[in-house]
Formats: sequence, structure tokens, C-alpha cells
Amino acid sequence: MATINDNIFFVGLMGAGKTTIGKLLAKKLKKTFYDTDHEIEKKLGVKVAVIFELEGEEGFRKRETQMIDELSSKKDIILATGGGAVLSAENRALLKERGKVIYLNAKPQHLAKRMAYDKDRPLLQQGNMLETLNQLYKDRHPLYLNVASFVVDTGQQKTQTIIHKIESLLS
Repeated sequence: MATINDNIFFVGLMGAGKTTIGKLLAKKLKKTFYDTDHEIEKKLGVKVAVIFELEGEEGFRKRETQMIDELSSKKDIILATGGGAVLSAENRALLKERGKVIYLNAKPQHLAKRMAYDKDRPLLQQGNMLETLNQLYKDRHPLYLNVASFVVDTGQQKTQTIIHKIESLLS
């Protein structure tokens, strides 16, 4: 029988592949997939960018913590968290105690290429994208490492290679 400890949570910078890998792995392992940003948007009926605009990052982070608490208490799920979810000590504690945390580690230069035309990421809409990603990586990498059960590099590997690697780590 599935328990809360069968949960898998993905952390990493935006664009690292948390949603893509999470959905594919959930299908393969017959688990239910959730994405915190998507669930917040569904609940509020507006895009994350609009929440950032109206409530600021602090308002969004409060909603994110509530959603992580709600979703991580479900059983047998795979959850893709937002890139900044690890900024909250409460989020890190919830994720660590309620499942296995996989840090999808991607270097800023790979992410910048991947997201060159992405207009849906509020933190990347101001200034130089690569500089922003480098700063986010510098700030968040230690937090991702702190919360991670496993670290998987997602730089330029194929999706299926990443899935196989995760499956072998989990078995």
C-alpha cells in the first residue's frame, strides 16, 4: 500500500525539467502528478505572473507554502515544485519529511538557452536572463543540496536518460 513516504518531490531552478520529468515519471510509476504553480493557478484562476504582480513575491510564497503543505500530505504522488520553493525553511522541512526529494541540477547557461523565448517566468522578465539565472543558482544551489535525497544533472541529457537515472536511484 502506498504511503506518504512513497512521494517524490522535484526541486531545481526554473527550466531544469521538474514538470516534464515529473509527468513522465508519474506515468511510468503510476503515481499522480502535481505541479505547485499549476495547482495555485487552478485554485486562483490566474497565472503565477499575475499573483507576483498583485501580491509580490512574498504573497506568492505564502500561497506556495500552503499548496506544498496540502499536496505533500497526499499519498503516492510526484510533485514538481516552483524554483523558489526551497527559499522557505518550512517548505524544505515538509518536503524532506514527506518523501524523497530529487534535485534536478542544470547549469544557468543551459537554462538560458532552454528558456530564451519563455515569457511566463516573472523573475526572468527583468534584465539579463543569464545574469539572473547565475544569481538564482548561486543563492539556491546550497538550499537544493540541503533538501535533496538525490541530485540528478539535467544539463544536456535526453529526457529518457534522466528518467532511467532517477529510476535506478529510487530502486
